[in-house]
Amino acid sequence: MAGTIKKLLIANRGEIAVRIIRAARDLGIATVQVHSEADAESRAVQMADEAVDIGPPQAAKSYLNVEAILNAAKKTGADAIHPGYGFLAENADFADAVVAAGLIFVGPSGDTIRLMGDKAAARKEAKKAQVPTVPGSDGVINGMEVAASQAEAIGFPVMIKAAAGGGGRGIRVAQDAAEFSALAPQASSEAKAAFGDGGVYVEKVIERARHIEVQVLGDGEDVVHFYERECSLQRRRQKVWEEAPSAALPEAVRDSLCTAAVALAKAVRYKGAGTVEFLYDDESGQFYFIEMNTRIQVEHPVTEMICGVDLVAEMIAIAGGEKLRLRQEEIRRHGHAIEVRLNAEDPANNFMPFPGIVGALAVPSGPGVRFDHMLYPGYAVPPFYDSLLGKLIVWAEDRESALRRLERALSELQVSGLPTTAPLFRALLESEELRASSVHTRWLEPWLENNIDLIRQKGGAGA
Repeated sequence: MAGTIKKLLIANRGEIAVRIIRAARDLGIATVQVHSEADAESRAVQMADEAVDIGPPQAAKSYLNVEAILNAAKKTGADAIHPGYGFLAENADFADAVVAAGLIFVGPSGDTIRLMGDKAAARKEAKKAQVPTVPGSDGVINGMEVAASQAEAIGFPVMIKAAAGGGGRGIRVAQDAAEFSALAPQASSEAKAAFGDGGVYVEKVIERARHIEVQVLGDGEDVVHFYERECSLQRRRQKVWEEAPSAALPEAVRDSLCTAAVALAKAVRYKGAGTVEFLYDDESGQFYFIEMNTRIQVEHPVTEMICGVDLVAEMIAIAGGEKLRLRQEEIRRHGHAIEVRLNAEDPANNFMPFPGIVGALAVPSGPGVRFDHMLYPGYAVPPFYDSLLGKLIVWAEDRESALRRLERALSELQVSGLPTTAPLFRALLESEELRASSVHTRWLEPWLENNIDLIRQKGGAGA
């Protein structure tokens, strides 16, 4: 099934590296795990067939060191590289360098990453494919005076967004012209520092929008979708809780969303796993394209759970030369899945990161429970990287049953030695609005301000 790929190098770390190793092993592919000095004892290193030290703990000197990664591939005889998510996953130059070195890049081409990674250019592609877009500027804005003028024309509030990058960086919301003048340079500077590109564009703010994304898979010619996920629970534009399918979408809207996502992916001849992201306005019933992520995403397990497919294995197979193995009519969704992100952070203390040593570890199990993680007792969580420890995913026949199953799984979960975000999810399960799915992208932060005591009661810094 994996075609020409015999040995796969994973250019990432943490739980996604573990996830990729498992998918590769299921396909009969040998694995090479690159790692920094700080990750020498990581679970991914222990699981892989081979491991190569590529540098110091600092990501710029290891996981972002393209030369070191390519040398590791050459040294071990790897014929393909999987970038996971984060780090170099959406770096078009890295994808090009992998191919130039005679290796297979597990993902879309550098040209596709470059096109869709530029959010302003992606908006133009969406318009060409007749996919609805949020009212906003046409392309990157040159000069703050022009930007201010366009913001006035669009109508406040507006969102100032970095043309490059992701992860919520380079984004500000301005309620009026005065705020725009203050915040636009901040967004540009943050984008320049994070992505090397200070270009920004402006979009109208949808006040009570839901964040809906469609999972697609393409082989460079054909594209299929695996329905949608809802990711509306966000803090500082970082997702914390994801569900599939969305409980808010009428079936006609769901069909239109998925059709639009496929149309856009086909238009750019997409190859690999990707996600087309939309905002959905409950009041008007309208949806709008916002961006495309040209990689596998953190929340992919909820889609796997409702569709019964291994998305990582499928993208490896496609990279190895296989065509799509599934026709659209063969892809069915069943039941409801929820994912919560377990981070080494204290939600009762402004989500302060807390690297440390894992003590006792109890992993939830049983029907419909999955825990994608990188933990083991005695593991020292390093302070140099993202605080994500793992993802707890549950599946059940319907949403209410999935919520009860999540409550049960969280009661079984134990990670001692450092605080985690588990108390946040135990507290959220008591919210009537969440249980009724009456949420939107700006719902969580006010809820957090009003429920710190409840979060502390559910575990605080000791859970």
